[in-house]
Amino acid sequence: MDASPSYFDPENLSSREQYRRYRKRQPTSSISPLLGNSVSKFSEARLLYEGNNIQRRQNAALLLEEIKQEVDNFDGDALEGTASKAAGSAKRLATADGHAASGGLESVRKIASQSLMLSKHEEEMLADGGESTFSMFASLLDSALQGLMPFPDLILRFERTCRSVSESIRYGTTGRHRVVEDRFMQQTARLLLDEALTVFSHLAANDELTEDLILSPTTSHQEACQFVLTDHTAQLCLRVVLWLEGLTSEALELEKKVRGSRVGSYLPSSGVWHHTQRFLKKKNDDPSIVRHMDFDAPTREVAHQLSDDKKQDELLLEDIWTLLRAGRLEEACELCRSAGQPWRAASLCPFGGLDHFPTIEAMHKNGKSRTLQAIELESGIGRQWRLWKWASYCASEKIAEQDGGKYEMAVYASQCSNLKRLLPICTDWESACWAMAKSWLDVQVDLDLANFHPGRMEYKHYGDDLNGTSVLGGQTSLPLAGPESWPCPVLDQQPRDLPAFLQKLHSDEIVHETVSRACKEQHRQIEMKLMAGDIAHLLDLLWSWISPSEDDQNFIRPHGDPQMIRFGAHVVLVLRYLLDDDMKDSFREKLTTVGDHILHMYSMFLFSKQHEELVGVYASQLARHLCIDLFVHMMELRLNDSLHVKYKLFLSAMEYLPFSSGDNSKASFEDIIERVLARSREIKVVKYERSTDVAEQHRLQSLQKANVVQWLCFTPPSTINGFEIINAKLLMRALMHSNTLFREFALISMWRVPKMPIGAHMLLSFLAEPLKQPKDSLLSFDEQDVSDNLLEFEDWREFYSCDATYRNWLKIELENATVPALELSLEEKERSTAAARETLNSSFSLLSREGSQWLSAAHSSLYDSLEEIYLELHATAMLCLPSGEGMCPDATICTTLTSALYSSVSEEIVLRRQLMVNVAISSRDNYCIEVALRCLAVNGDGIGLHEANDGGLLASIMAAGFKGELNRFQTGVTMEISRLDAWYSDAGGSLEIPATYIVKGLCRRCCLPEIILRCMQVSVSLAESGDALDRHNELIDLVASSQSGLLHLFSQHQLQVYASS
Repeated sequence: MDASPSYFDPENLSSREQYRRYRKRQPTSSISPLLGNSVSKFSEARLLYEGNNIQRRQNAALLLEEIKQEVDNFDGDALEGTASKAAGSAKRLATADGHAASGGLESVRKIASQSLMLSKHEEEMLADGGESTFSMFASLLDSALQGLMPFPDLILRFERTCRSVSESIRYGTTGRHRVVEDRFMQQTARLLLDEALTVFSHLAANDELTEDLILSPTTSHQEACQFVLTDHTAQLCLRVVLWLEGLTSEALELEKKVRGSRVGSYLPSSGVWHHTQRFLKKKNDDPSIVRHMDFDAPTREVAHQLSDDKKQDELLLEDIWTLLRAGRLEEACELCRSAGQPWRAASLCPFGGLDHFPTIEAMHKNGKSRTLQAIELESGIGRQWRLWKWASYCASEKIAEQDGGKYEMAVYASQCSNLKRLLPICTDWESACWAMAKSWLDVQVDLDLANFHPGRMEYKHYGDDLNGTSVLGGQTSLPLAGPESWPCPVLDQQPRDLPAFLQKLHSDEIVHETVSRACKEQHRQIEMKLMAGDIAHLLDLLWSWISPSEDDQNFIRPHGDPQMIRFGAHVVLVLRYLLDDDMKDSFREKLTTVGDHILHMYSMFLFSKQHEELVGVYASQLARHLCIDLFVHMMELRLNDSLHVKYKLFLSAMEYLPFSSGDNSKASFEDIIERVLARSREIKVVKYERSTDVAEQHRLQSLQKANVVQWLCFTPPSTINGFEIINAKLLMRALMHSNTLFREFALISMWRVPKMPIGAHMLLSFLAEPLKQPKDSLLSFDEQDVSDNLLEFEDWREFYSCDATYRNWLKIELENATVPALELSLEEKERSTAAARETLNSSFSLLSREGSQWLSAAHSSLYDSLEEIYLELHATAMLCLPSGEGMCPDATICTTLTSALYSSVSEEIVLRRQLMVNVAISSRDNYCIEVALRCLAVNGDGIGLHEANDGGLLASIMAAGFKGELNRFQTGVTMEISRLDAWYSDAGGSLEIPATYIVKGLCRRCCLPEIILRCMQVSVSLAESGDALDRHNELIDLVASSQSGLLHLFSQHQLQVYASS
């Protein structure tokens, strides 16, 4: 892509400039006039996009973080590099208005900050090498996806955006970058410009010939337009010609904008041979110089004008050629007239200046002019057209024979499809493609018009020839010379079909070598694939450029150019939405599979560049499973990032995906968050050492599990449909998952150490603010679990508050233990006593609460006794030695543990309840075991009302293992549970609904005895310190009371410890 057409680069000054002394010049400047417009448009688009995100309700934590970032940015921008200016300005303001000194300083700081940020924004847009365009493109695409903009308009907006940003980068640099950076930016600008030049030629809409344009009898122009409308190949050629002419026209406007002058800015009569005229007036006799001033004199006299006039003519013809390339025939003719060569204008535009280009636009422009109709009524349809074509052909050949000017030869060759004389001057891909497409289009039209001339039906043979069904140059009775044979002289120069057209661009002998090289450039290959309509191969080509290499496993950092990845994603989406279903049938599978790969690649690229807010635009277009996997992966990677970053990703999913979807082909936010929650509880692969502190490992892992709940605690944007309902659903799901984690965290927080269970307290902090909102929307749901989950959450909040007071007391006790008793101060003793009293009070409040018991597991089952229902308890645990070290299990240990779990109940219960126990080493972590318990549900345990409030049989077995009191197993070895689930299942083992009462009962069996034992420990400490508060007897009465139901929760060993206290 280094080789590019010279007319697209206004800074490339050719040798002809030295001859244009008379042109109007404007002083150059190092500041591009494009920078202001493009930057402002970019800023406007970016603000519009970000504006959609700003108008939302935010969480307090997120709001505080953004305020902090704003303050940091303000300090950095206002003080760094401009502190002296701001201070000086403030001092002057304070002197002028003493009573407002502080206000003046604040005003100056704000103005300085705003100015700096504007300047910084412009510099960043230039310095990022085009990366800022990602948000602009995403905003435009989002508008189209929402139906606010037609996709044909989207293509035009993409083109304008690429061109605008490319110009800003190319002409906006002011020497602020290093050489390498500047080169990289220029390459990026080149890529963006190439993208702007890329055409979706076969996607253009068809025009229609309306009744008000039809003339009767018909004319050659009307028939030509009708033919192009109905012939697919002619349509393709026309679109390619219009596209390439538009590119050249844009380049001319850019040249005028940048340099203040453009092609065609001549003084009147500058095409008259002034030097030759003066030479002849002096009676000089030179046989090589023309003796007359008429335009035909050089040909007739086989002489030429003076060299200065010849150079001037060549410059004029070069500009005419460029204007013809830009589709500006009228300007070219006007340039000829203003230069004093009206005869040349007449030769370029015959028939009174009518526009003969075969488009509906030309017909509208001509109106119902009867001039051509009158001419052709007398001479026949197309006869005068053939005469003009033949004359242009003869002129181009004659100029070539006499070694005349190359641009004059090309001008007339372009009017008659004479590629042999036209292509040598086309030194870039665009001009060569334009020349071939225009020539092929004109010949097709000429062949169609030839059918209207009497006795010329033999030309149908050439029409067949053109479509590739026969060989060009076959036998024919037509003469090979003269206007009547037209277009026979140029037929053999035209491609036979579209593949031949593209092959000529690649390797034809008359095509310039730079054109052949350009065919290997990426965007040129894209353009040719689009022309050929080979969408399947185009998608494969794009994927081959941007996909990672086989040995590169990092999918986030593709080897392709970022702009090419973005372009590929947009090509996929435009093809999906713009083409009709019948057009997509041939490559539907490719558009789905390869297209999803490209979209996935671009989404990951945006994510890797911290553009989380843009990911949803593209990820939402992926297949359901890919979209879910992508968002899950991104959420896991951003789990420990700042609130601001996580909220951007949350908004991206919430705004561009439905919250819940009944369509299995589309992903929803619920699908994503359920997957995230489920994966967060999975065992992560961790390397352990023998000295690993199991309690500390569980404590750190619990924090990662808790962080996931924050995704549910964000406030969704108020602009989405059903905001209140969605907000309530998120909170309800957060409560349900938090309660699940609270149960697991409680079972791993039984260690009597000062460190807090950080996972549980993190959950409490996440839910503190959402639960401050009115709960009416929550309670309005019909789901019965809502109120139960709210009550359970309050129970856990009370439990962890009680747990915190105990750990605070324990921390103080351990600190005091390091100091000799006689050296303890009164303040330290009182502090310990106060903490002990607080621990006892909070514990008694939880144990002796009125109304429902703490974490009530009383449960009325949905199943009746007539059904054969089973209960299952699945746990992932680590075996822990009394010292706190982890124990690596093996097959022998698993077999022994299985036997010990069976023996924890009587054989009669095993048989009656069909108890099954399975213990295996975890496939994900060889330090963990997977325990699965299964038994038959009976009345009171799985069927009917569960009044025992202790989780039933499965909870009692697991509690024995958790407390380290299994018979026939190593004494003191406990099962530290990291994941716990209970289910109802059918006879076949299929899990149906959760059996939450089992896990709650297990928590009651483990937590409540531990709280009581801790109270005994605190009471003993108070008694030893001589404190008057003695609640020892109250604890005994509470445990012994039949109403409390606490006694049967104790194990035999715990009762012994309790009695000894």
